[in-house]
Amino acid sequence: MSAALADPGLALILLCVVMVTLTAVVYRLGGLGKPLTAPWAAARGALQLAAVSLVLAAALAHLWSSFAVLAVMFGAAAVTAGRRARAGRSAVWLASALASGVGVVLPLMLVSGVVPMTGVALVPIGGIVLGNAMTATALAAKRGLDAIDQRWGEVEAGLSLGLTVRDARMEVVGPAASDALLPGLDQTRTVGLVTLPGAFVGVLLATGSAVQAGAVQILVLVGLLLAQTCAVTVAIELVARGVVHRPRTQSVY
Repeated sequence: MSAALADPGLALILLCVVMVTLTAVVYRLGGLGKPLTAPWAAARGALQLAAVSLVLAAALAHLWSSFAVLAVMFGAAAVTAGRRARAGRSAVWLASALASGVGVVLPLMLVSGVVPMTGVALVPIGGIVLGNAMTATALAAKRGLDAIDQRWGEVEAGLSLGLTVRDARMEVVGPAASDALLPGLDQTRTVGLVTLPGAFVGVLLATGSAVQAGAVQILVLVGLLLAQTCAVTVAIELVARGVVHRPRTQSVY
């Protein structure tokens, strides 16, 4: 079934070219920006996927190389989260937030035997968990730092009442950063009703079994909830304690 839907042949190439061309035309007619934006993005994506496919084909054959791939992905996720948070050099500490999420979920999945200790299973599941933990970490850190900058007067008020620096900052950081968990919660609440996530569709197309696809998807969703909750908790703690902070030229504190 999956081969019929995504056979890497001439028909697929032509279809992609047609869709990208139509996208460029709509960009032009709708005044959405440069018409070549979509073709360039598509070409870049295709090249990246081709390179990744070649690397994964070799890496997934061995367990040690699969862990190496995950390590590279982790490094890229940490850099991306720090850049989005605009936390300067202190953003390096956000890697610990990512590690807290991934470091809890993946071992549980592997030790339980639900996810086999093979590269074919480890890299995709690890990538999904890591990617979502990265998004939650970046959003939590950014929202928390924004809250401190914008509501510094409330932080000072808390300090004047005798709160510690950490507690005074947490008063504004916590509520703002907790919004980082909303996308994951909404995805879990509406799965099957509004959307069919990638893990479900992938397993369904590969096996044809809706039951197995549902089992894999609920495993992923519950794992993501745990990973994101751990990552956000550590991220806002780092922000509240001032370990992760904005460069002084960008901050009021």
